Amino acid sequence: MTQLIIMVLYLSLLLGLGLLSNRMFRGTAKDYFAASHSIGPVMLLMSVFGTTMTAFALVGSTGESYRAGIGVYGLMASWSALVHAAVFFFVGIRLWAFGKRYGYLTQIQFLRERYESDFLGLLLFPILVALTIPYLLTGLLGAGSVVVSLTRGAFPEAFAATGGGVPPWLTGLAVCAVVLLYVFFAGLRGAAWANTFQTAVFMLAGIVSFFVIASKLGGFSSASQAVLEAHPEKLVRGEAISPLHFFSYCLIPLSAGVFPHLFQHWLTARSAETFRLTVVGHPIFIMVVWAPCVLIGVWATSAMMPDGSPVVPPGSPPNVEFAVMVERLTTPWLGGMLGAGILAAIMSSLDSQFLALGSMFANDIVLRYFGRKRISDARQVLCGRLFLVAVVVVAYLLSLLEPRSVFTFGVWCFSGFSALFPIVWAAVYWRRATASGAIACIVVTAVVWSALFRAGDYGADPGYLFAGMMPAATVFAASTAALVLVSLVTKAPSAATLAKFFPK
Repeated sequence: MTQLIIMVLYLSLLLGLGLLSNRMFRGTAKDYFAASHSIGPVMLLMSVFGTTMTAFALVGSTGESYRAGIGVYGLMASWSALVHAAVFFFVGIRLWAFGKRYGYLTQIQFLRERYESDFLGLLLFPILVALTIPYLLTGLLGAGSVVVSLTRGAFPEAFAATGGGVPPWLTGLAVCAVVLLYVFFAGLRGAAWANTFQTAVFMLAGIVSFFVIASKLGGFSSASQAVLEAHPEKLVRGEAISPLHFFSYCLIPLSAGVFPHLFQHWLTARSAETFRLTVVGHPIFIMVVWAPCVLIGVWATSAMMPDGSPVVPPGSPPNVEFAVMVERLTTPWLGGMLGAGILAAIMSSLDSQFLALGSMFANDIVLRYFGRKRISDARQVLCGRLFLVAVVVVAYLLSLLEPRSVFTFGVWCFSGFSALFPIVWAAVYWRRATASGAIACIVVTAVVWSALFRAGDYGADPGYLFAGMMPAATVFAASTAALVLVSLVTKAPSAATLAKFFPK
């Protein structure tokens, strides 16, 4: 009950903070969807990092390192630290500049004008929604697995099927309700405020939990020695990770350049200089968060209780390793704080993702095809809010289906986004890229990704590779080839468009 009370108090505090930010809402669509370009460097760093570090990082990385070993850090954390910073610098600042100059509120608005194609916007909208919803599911799955582990025994009669723990369906419902309320009323400024607070919470809670768990296991050396004796393969790269497999992972973090919610956070920046702290601080924050999570997952493979039983029982459901280690090796107070921290990491992404989809619907569908004369700012915001509610409902219902590994599901989601990165990069740097090429890139991405996702048993096979590489490599190569080849054989963009987006 202690853990549950702390997490409930945290949710209440977060809800209050989000609703408090509503007092600064200016009533315009620009303020609701882009915070009127008023966010400074510290809040931009915290909100951007918070919205990229989901259950995939805190829950998924621990579970994957428990399964595959310490090499997970090199596969994802090292590549993410380098690639994300490069994407922010080379793409994020350019997109922010176009957004501020021409008033864009979504990436579809930018891409539609850059490629001179309404059809491209209509095609891209459902693709981005379809890829974002699995991303939402990783958060809800992570929240459910953590809370049920930390609250086990609190309600032995009411929730006997989950060992007395709060069941995932109830956790998902509570998380969706809290996030929906403060985003519904406060918009992106509320999300930025909440993300800043939540990033601080989950980083602090994760670091404290890491040191307490290490102490309970006899220190870093003793914990690692136990793994070396029982499962030495967990502390080396292993034969399962070939160089081709390793390098194909570098394509997955390119997904950051296509995330609709990250694009929205870029738009909130007060100036180009605001990005400096994010470019420098983001890789450092990744190291601070991922290293403890991966080590805890590795230690969990050999951690033993005083009675000789393993801390993480064999056959445990996916995604529970971090929570079980905390619940069995720390105090209830710390367990509650860590639970709140994991919820913070999860909700700091959910709020921005929900809002981004609502923004795309309001701006790229409703406003675009019904017109400014018929759609006032108030109606535009209302349309975004209603679509946001619909997305929350769909994501919650899908989270009730058979659970998947958060890490594996997240990688599949990111692979789809990364395959769309060529159209963003080309829109900014390649004058010859055409609408037909961009459309071909999107279609090929959808077809190839769907085929490989089916071959990987819809995310149920954590070790699925294609030609010895991550599926992201195949999808990315196919989409890039489609963009380049079709662009070269079709008519170049107009002189007016080139002058607009490639000024001398």
